[in-house]
Amino acid sequence: MSPAPGDLFPTILVVDDDPRLLVLLADQLRDDGYAVVTARDGQEALRRLEAGWPDLVIIDLMMPGMDGLTLAREIKDRADLPIIVLSAIDAGDSKATLLTEVAEDYVTKPYHYPELRARIERVLRRLGDRVPRQTLVLGPDLTLELHQRAAVVAGQRVQLTPTEGRLLYALAASLGTTVPTETLLGRGWVDTDDADPSYVWVTMRRLRQKIEVDPNHPVHLLTVRGVGYRLVAAPVRDAGVAPSRRDASPGERSDPVDAGGDSE
Repeated sequence: MSPAPGDLFPTILVVDDDPRLLVLLADQLRDDGYAVVTARDGQEALRRLEAGWPDLVIIDLMMPGMDGLTLAREIKDRADLPIIVLSAIDAGDSKATLLTEVAEDYVTKPYHYPELRARIERVLRRLGDRVPRQTLVLGPDLTLELHQRAAVVAGQRVQLTPTEGRLLYALAASLGTTVPTETLLGRGWVDTDDADPSYVWVTMRRLRQKIEVDPNHPVHLLTVRGVGYRLVAAPVRDAGVAPSRRDASPGERSDPVDAGGDSE
């Protein structure tokens, strides 16, 4: 998945206290077309985040001062950025804790770069298109803060789960375009062998409860019967004109009950 010419290059923040490894890995990633930002410790990494969000973070677990786990938790408190942990320790319990709590993947040092590159590609592919970096205003009653995994609905802040955030990432990256249910299933449950479309239907119903002012008559999160879902901005209406339930396009439903094979 090395970026093609003309593509927006995914940005990777690499954090490691070993300067030789930091330079080596940064060079390898740049050779593959990624934009790379480096930091030698946790505090420097957090300062880098203030300057701009990367698409993915690679963190050394065993760093002096702020260790990798503490840094990963600090990052997740600020934004739901994907994290790959590098560690010389291949301990099952530690790995399980990291993968459950803060990390998308775990790579043991000394790393084999082709394997690490494949894992980076896998995580980015799982998350789909590049995540919108700024606040996404979809109407007077809905603002998405995807990097914070949150929404502001009618002035009230609502926190989203990691799965809800991943699905909204995919929908927001294709704003106004229908995203197939199977695509959303792959983005939300890539590691679940027995996942089926009902996972998406249930999560979308829950998302409507969170981000729609009237979940029974949604205006942002729409079902396209037998195909998938579409995230849209609220239509702009002339002053003095009373809103209808929604000016739906053919095949598109504004109610929360899916049809044509996409029933919740």
